[in-house]
Amino acid sequence: MHGDSRKDRLIAVQSLGVLLVLWLTVSAAPQQPVSPSPAAPQSSRQTFRATHYDVEVRLEPAAQALVGRARVELLAEEPSRFVEVELNPNLTIQRVTGSANQALSFDRDAERPQRVRVLLPEPALAAQRIALTFEYAGPVAAADLRTQHAPPLAWISSDATYLLPESRWFPMTHFPGNRFAANFRIHVPAGMAVVSTGQAQPPEVAAGGQVVCSFRNEKPTNAGTIVVGALQRTLVAAEGLTISVYTQPSDVATAEAWGQAVAELVNFFSGEFGPLPEPHLAVAQFSAHAIPGYAAPGLILVGQRRWGSEPDRQLLAEQVARQWWGVQVLPATADDVWISDGLARYSGALYLQQTQGDGPFHEAIDVFAVGALMYEDAAPIAQASRLAPYSSEYRSVVANKGAMVFHMLRSQLGVEPFRTLLRNFYAQYAGRTATIEDFRRMAAQIAEQHAPLGESVNLTPFFTQWLNSTGVPEFQLEYVVFRTQRGFKIVGKVKQDLETFRMPVGMKIETEGNPEWKTIEVRGRESDFTVETFGRPKPGGITLDPNNQLLKSSPQLRVRAAVARGEALAEIGQFYDAIREYERAITINKNSSLAHFRMGEAMFFQKNYQAAANAFRNALDGNLEPKWVEVWAHIYLGKIFDLTGQRERAINEYSRALELNDNTGGAQQEAQKYIQQPYKEESQPAGP
Repeated sequence: MHGDSRKDRLIAVQSLGVLLVLWLTVSAAPQQPVSPSPAAPQSSRQTFRATHYDVEVRLEPAAQALVGRARVELLAEEPSRFVEVELNPNLTIQRVTGSANQALSFDRDAERPQRVRVLLPEPALAAQRIALTFEYAGPVAAADLRTQHAPPLAWISSDATYLLPESRWFPMTHFPGNRFAANFRIHVPAGMAVVSTGQAQPPEVAAGGQVVCSFRNEKPTNAGTIVVGALQRTLVAAEGLTISVYTQPSDVATAEAWGQAVAELVNFFSGEFGPLPEPHLAVAQFSAHAIPGYAAPGLILVGQRRWGSEPDRQLLAEQVARQWWGVQVLPATADDVWISDGLARYSGALYLQQTQGDGPFHEAIDVFAVGALMYEDAAPIAQASRLAPYSSEYRSVVANKGAMVFHMLRSQLGVEPFRTLLRNFYAQYAGRTATIEDFRRMAAQIAEQHAPLGESVNLTPFFTQWLNSTGVPEFQLEYVVFRTQRGFKIVGKVKQDLETFRMPVGMKIETEGNPEWKTIEVRGRESDFTVETFGRPKPGGITLDPNNQLLKSSPQLRVRAAVARGEALAEIGQFYDAIREYERAITINKNSSLAHFRMGEAMFFQKNYQAAANAFRNALDGNLEPKWVEVWAHIYLGKIFDLTGQRERAINEYSRALELNDNTGGAQQEAQKYIQQPYKEESQPAGP
């Protein structure tokens, strides 16, 4: 990071305008692997754990591919003759050799092609160490085949490159719960910069138009994140920390603000959870479009499209929190990522509450709820391995629903017991792996310690419902009000569709006097309740879960979830499928201005201008929620009129946008720009 000797793990950038000859070569004619014999075991359990890597790759931007050689030291956890690793299925293995440089037989799992099995000459004993060398080549950028909503986890181009460990760009074992020492050597075109985990080594210079950037990770960690681009490093001293900020040369002026924000967040979370062993972080821009942020040991990545003059503090807070949940505390398996991704997401909201108040905090919780409802039924949280990392389904179930489960747990335990739980969990598992079950046990202990005298708290139904099952309740309330000698009695029932649901639910009762608050127990599909109030309840004045402590569904939230699904599809260019989601939202609420607006935006990008104009008019005739829909609908109509040769009508729409004085997403500057000169087609529509 800083290139000095006072830190064991540094993140560095090396940018040279020099040439070198690349020694790394792979046989041009790949060898055909021999199927192992005797037959390989069918169990998916990996019996060897990688402990050290020496990885060298040459990037080939023109082919969007890489050529790699990885020497892997492995520890046998039990006797076995088969070594199983995971390698991106688009990478062709040319050769696998043992420690004596003898060629070994290998094959890929037909059902799970990222799994590679290697047959050893002799069985390894438990605790025995061996070394294998893999030579491979090919592209790595293809999206996960399990879902059409998954973004590339690696990308190689002449402008920018990123390689995330989730892409398995080098052979891995026990992902994501493995820590290992590693040396990485990255061959890149001259003039490019490399950002990675590890201590930077002196760059190597040779002929051939390439430079070699090397990084050493001597301490075991979850390394393997690589970013390559025309990046410039700025050191920012703030809050007693030194933060390295890597930006495009055009964004250097923003480095100070982003470095300051990262330093503030590190100190905030250190106070909340406990200190990091190495708090001097780095933050860098990277080129992923559908992955807004990412975290690796000591390194925060922010998507280029999310980088602005002012830091996106909620996004940044979530990624900085991953240094605690996902780097220091590592999920043991792909099914345990709730304790990293879900908790990091919720930690970002906790930061907003502490620094900006309840308003932004509740707005964040609202966003989590909508996101959770997008694909909530794709899998239970505790079966996250069924979902492709960073896909829309993964973000919905693990990140957003996961954050909501932490929010509900906080309401069950109380603010201070929940804070104690997080501090204790970090203290016990920092530098280790943890499972969901580890967290559940500690939560149960904290709940018992803080239970009222003589009472016992059982969190098993809570975790069973929210971690091991799918489904979200949608409450229906029926009640009758009776007058009593002391006031009023409300007798009613709560209905919802989940047979196994059981939770206390808050109730707000608006009366002719002050509001009154009650808690009722909801169990199963139909729950009777009786509560008494002093004041007369107002007609329709009873609200369940008024503070949104629970994840629940409603017609309004279902509309917003359908729109959010459409937005996610539009983000990756699947406009036809996006329009279908907007149509579903309109079926639920035909007055949804947001659904009509997003449909118009998708049709505009498809150049179906007549249909887009109709959709924008429908948006203006709808409920105008959110308010910014109005100003942007007029701007889009102005653009459509410009494109269809109706300049006078276009100016009229831009003028109406200016009259609204709403500058959401830079609307005022956009309208003023096209009043001065007609709009021409662009590759990507503007807007919030």
